[in-house]
Amino acid sequence: MSIHMSMSILNKENENTQKANHLQTTISTSLSIYMRICTLPHKLKNHMHTKMALNITSVKTSSDGVWQGDNPFHYAFPLLIIQTTVIIFISRLLAFFLKPLRQPKVIAEILGGILLGPSALGKNHEFMLWIFPSWSTPILETVASLGLLFFLFLVGLELDLTSIRRSGKKALVIATAGILLPFLFGIGITFLLRKAISGADRVGYTQCFLFMGVSLSITAFPVLARILAELKLLTTPVGETAMAAAAFNDIAAWVLLALAVALASGSHQNPLASLWVLISGAGFVIFMVVVIRPTMNWVASRCSNHGKVEEGYICLTLAGVMLSGFMTDFIGIHSIFGAFVFGLMIPKNGEFSGRLIRRIEDFVCGLLLPLYFASSGLKTDVNKIEGVKAWGLLAVVITTACTGKILGTFLMGMACMIPMRESFALGLLMNTKGLVELIVLNIGKEKKVLNDEMFAILVMMALVTTFMTTPLVMAAYKPARNITATVHHRSLSESSSHHSQTLQSNLRVIACVHGPQISPSMTNLINLIQSPNTYSTLKLYILHLIELTEMSSSIAMVHRVRKNGVPCFTGNKGSEVGSKSNKVKVRKSTAISALATMHEDICHVAERKKATIIILPIHRPCQEGETGHCWEVVNRSVLMHAPCTVALMVDRGGFGVDCDRKRVCVVFVGGPDDREAVELGGRLAALPDTKVSLIRFVMKGKDNRHPEDVDIEKELDERLLEEFIRRWDGEAEYVEKSTHNMMEELLAIGKNEEFGLVIVGRGRFPATMVAGILEREAERSLELGVIGDLLAFSGGQEIASSVLVVQKHEQAKEDQERTMFDQHLV
Repeated sequence: MSIHMSMSILNKENENTQKANHLQTTISTSLSIYMRICTLPHKLKNHMHTKMALNITSVKTSSDGVWQGDNPFHYAFPLLIIQTTVIIFISRLLAFFLKPLRQPKVIAEILGGILLGPSALGKNHEFMLWIFPSWSTPILETVASLGLLFFLFLVGLELDLTSIRRSGKKALVIATAGILLPFLFGIGITFLLRKAISGADRVGYTQCFLFMGVSLSITAFPVLARILAELKLLTTPVGETAMAAAAFNDIAAWVLLALAVALASGSHQNPLASLWVLISGAGFVIFMVVVIRPTMNWVASRCSNHGKVEEGYICLTLAGVMLSGFMTDFIGIHSIFGAFVFGLMIPKNGEFSGRLIRRIEDFVCGLLLPLYFASSGLKTDVNKIEGVKAWGLLAVVITTACTGKILGTFLMGMACMIPMRESFALGLLMNTKGLVELIVLNIGKEKKVLNDEMFAILVMMALVTTFMTTPLVMAAYKPARNITATVHHRSLSESSSHHSQTLQSNLRVIACVHGPQISPSMTNLINLIQSPNTYSTLKLYILHLIELTEMSSSIAMVHRVRKNGVPCFTGNKGSEVGSKSNKVKVRKSTAISALATMHEDICHVAERKKATIIILPIHRPCQEGETGHCWEVVNRSVLMHAPCTVALMVDRGGFGVDCDRKRVCVVFVGGPDDREAVELGGRLAALPDTKVSLIRFVMKGKDNRHPEDVDIEKELDERLLEEFIRRWDGEAEYVEKSTHNMMEELLAIGKNEEFGLVIVGRGRFPATMVAGILEREAERSLELGVIGDLLAFSGGQEIASSVLVVQKHEQAKEDQERTMFDQHLV
C-alpha cells in the first residue's frame, strides 16, 4: 500500500516538473522573440556598416519576415518599396503646395529629390541608413534608369518630325539663335568655373564646355507645353512658335548630348575612341532609319487595317526599346539615346502609337520617373555651394543662362518681325528647363566631367530658371481673360430682330467637338440654323476641345492637332456645311486645357468672336469614380459663364444629313429658355424639307407661373407663340396639350421615331410644371435641366430622337433665373 502511494506521489511530481519546464520554455521563447523585436533598431545600427561593406551580389532580394529575425530594411525589394513610397509621397505633397503658384510638376519632383538628398533630410545619418543606405543606390538607380529609358522612348514617340518640318523657317531660326548664344556664353562660364572651383580642371576643356553649353541652351519641351497650357497660351501664335522652336531645340540637344558623351567616353582611352563612337552612333541612326522605320510602318499599317493592336506587336516594340538602349550603351553613347531614336521611328498616325502611349505612360511617368528625380537629388548636395564665392558663381551662372537664352530668342524674334512683347515672352518661355537638363547633368557627373559643386550649381540653375518662367510670362505677356466681366449677352431672338439685322447680317456659331469628326447631326443642325431668308452669311467657328493631363501623351495630342488641323465634317456626300447658294465662312481653332479651366477658353472665344450660340456635345454622365474624361463639369461652367445662347446636343444619329427623318419637335412649357428653343425651331421651319412641330404643355388645374411672373413672363410667352403661329402658319404645326403629368407625354415624344430631333429649354420655370418629372433623380438635372435629362438619359427607355437643350442668357435676369432654377431642383 505504501509502495503504491509512493509511486503515485512520484508520478504527480514528474507531471508538475514537465508542466513547469514547458511553461519555462514558452516564456523563454516569447521573451526571445520580444527581445529580437525590441533590439531590431539597435541591430540595424550596429550591423549596417557591415552590410554596407558587403558586395551588392550578397544582398538578398526578400526577407523571411520579422518573426524569423530578419529586418526588411536589409533586403533589396522591401527597401525599394519603402523608397518608392517615400519618394512619391514627398513629390506629390510638394506638387499640391506648388499648384496655386502654377508651377509644373517637374519643379516638385526636382525639389523632392533635393530634399531627400544630403541637402536636407539626408543630413540625418539615421534616415540615410534606414531609407537610403549606400548599398541600395545601384538598385534604385537601375529601376530609375529603366523608367527613364521608357520615358525617353515616349518623348521620341511624341516628337513628330513631319510636323516639325512644317513649322516653318521662323521657328527654326529662333531655335537656332536660342542655342548658339547660350553656347557662346558657355565658353566663358566654363573658363570661369574651371578657375574658381577646385578640381574642375581635371577634365578636358572641350568635354566640359560641351556639357556646359548643352545645359545652358536646352529647352524642356514637355515642361514648356504644360506651362503654355496653364497660361492659356498653347494655341496662341506665341505658344505655337514656342512649341515649334522647342521641338527643334530638343532634337539639337540630343545630337549635341550624343557628341558630348562620345567625347567624354574617349577622353580616358585614346583620341580615336571618340571618333569610333561617333561613327558607330551615326551607323546606328542610319540602321534605324533604313531598317527599323519601314518595319514599324508595316506593323502600324497592319494594326490599322485589322482595327486592333495585337499584344505580340506591343511586346516586340517594348523589347525593341530595351535592345536599342543596349546597342547605344554598347557603342558608348548613353542607352536613353537609343530609346529616343527608336521612338522617333514609330509612325505617329493610327492606333498603334496611341495604344503604346496608353500602355506605358501611367506606370512610367507616375511611378518610375519620380525615382529618377530622387536618385538625382541624392547626388545633389547644395551644401557644397558654401561661401560668398560659390553663391556668387551660382548667381553668375543663372544670369548668364537667362541672358543667353532670352536675349538670343528676343533678338531673332524681332528680326522675324514678331512684336517686341511677344518676342520677349518667347525668350522667357524658351528659358524653361526640366528633365532633359537633369539627364544631361547626371550623365556629365557619371562621366566625371562635372564634380559635386558644379553639379549642384547647375541643378540649382535649372530649378530657378524653370520656377521663374510662369510668373515672369504672366507679368510680361499673359493676355487678360476675365470672363466674369460685364459683357453683352447675345441670343438668337436678339440677333433675328430687325434692329440687329441693320447692324449685323451674319450669324456666328461656335461648334465644340471632342473627337476627330463632327457628328452628322451637329453638321445638319448647323446647316439648318442658317435660315436663308434671315442671314446672308454664316460664320462657323469649329473649336476642338482637348483635355490636357499631367501625362506625356498630352504633348502628342498637341503635335497631332498641329499636323492634322482640327476636326472636319464627316466625309459623307452632302455633309459639308453650307452650299454654293449660302455663304458660309468656317474658321478652325483648338482649345487645349485642363477640364477645370476649359470653359474659360470656350467663353473667351465666344466673347472675342461675338458668337450668337455655342453648341456643345453631350456624353453620358460620368459614373462614380470617373473623373479623367468627365466633360460634364465643362458644360456646367460654360452654362454658367457663356456670353450667349448655349445649346447642348445629345446625338443619337437620328438627325444626320443623310437621314430621312427631318421632323423636329419643339417642347414648350414656358420661360426664357423655352422661348429661345421656339426661336431656334422657327429657323428650322423656314426650310422646305424640314417639318417642325411645336407642342405646348399646360398643366391641368394649375397656374403656369408664380404670381409675380404672371404679368411679364406669361405675356412674353403668349406674344412669342402668337408670332410663331402667324409667321409659320402652314409650314409648322402647333399643338397644345393639357395634362396632369408630363412625364409620359415627353417619353412618348422621345420614342416617336418620326422625330429626328427634339428641342427643349433647359428649364427655368416653376416646379409645378414638372411635378411628375421631379420625382426622378433631380440632382442629375443640373447640366441638361429636368426635361432634357429625362429625354437624354432615361434608363431603360427607348428614346430614338436626338435631343437639343437650349439655354438663353439674359443679362438682367441671369442671376435671378439661375437661382429660381436651382430652387426648383431641390
